[in-house]
Amino acid sequence: MNGDTTEKINVRGVRFDNVDESEALFRALTFGETRQARVIYTPNAEIVQMCIEDKAIENIINSADMIIPDGAGVVLASKLLHRPLKGKVAGIELAEAIVRESAKSGKRIFFLGSKPERDGEPSIADLAGQKLGEKYEGFRPCGTHDGYFKEEQSAEIIEQINAADPDFVFVCLGAPRQEKWIYDHRSQLRAGCLIGLGGSLDVFAGAVKRAPRFFIRTRLEWFYRLLKQPSRIGRMMKLPKFIISTVFCRKDKA
Repeated sequence: MNGDTTEKINVRGVRFDNVDESEALFRALTFGETRQARVIYTPNAEIVQMCIEDKAIENIINSADMIIPDGAGVVLASKLLHRPLKGKVAGIELAEAIVRESAKSGKRIFFLGSKPERDGEPSIADLAGQKLGEKYEGFRPCGTHDGYFKEEQSAEIIEQINAADPDFVFVCLGAPRQEKWIYDHRSQLRAGCLIGLGGSLDVFAGAVKRAPRFFIRTRLEWFYRLLKQPSRIGRMMKLPKFIISTVFCRKDKA
C-alpha cells in the first residue's frame, strides 16, 4: 500500500478501502498535505443500506478518495461475502488522531457542523475546539461554523472556509446531508482533505457521550445509542435489514 491507493472491498456496492486504523490515518495525513480537496467518507451499515436503496447516494459515497468502514455491521457483511475487511475504522477515532497529529505539526482544521451559539453559550463546534485544545496542547481549529444553514448560504460558508486556509475540514452535518454537501462543493473548496464525520463534534464537545468501552469492544455501540435515544429505532432497523439481506445476497451468489 502507498499513500494514494489501497485494495478496495465491495460491500453491497460500496467500495471500502481495506485499511486498518494506522493505514487510514497515514492516508488522511497524506491527503492533508495537498490542496486538492481529497474526500473521506465514513459509512456504517445504516448508510450502506441507504446506498442500496438510493443509487444516487451510492454514487456520491463511491466518489470519495477513501471510504472507511465505520461500523461492525459493515465488517460482518464483508466476512459474510467472503471478502473480509481488516476491521472497523471509526470515523471519530480517525478524526481525533488527525487532531492529535495536527497539534504536533501545526496543521489547520476547520469544524463545520452541529448547533450554533445560543443564549451566550458557545457553538458546539467552538466548544469541541476548546475541549480538544485542553486535551492536545497547541490545538485550536482555524475556523468554525455551525451546521444550521440553508443551501443558499453555502457560498458564504465556502468563502469563510477558504479564507481560513485549512488542511482539513471536518464536515459534521449528518448522513447523507454531509456527503451530498461535500460532493456538491468540493471543487470550490481550497483544502487538503474533507471528511464526513456525523455527530463527532457533539462527542468532542461533551454534548453527547460515546458508548462505554464495553459496548465498543463487543460491537454493540449501536445498541447503546438506541438505549440512549429510543427515537432512533426506525433508523436502527436498517442494520438487521442490511445483515439479513446480505446473507441472502451471499446465497444468491453461491
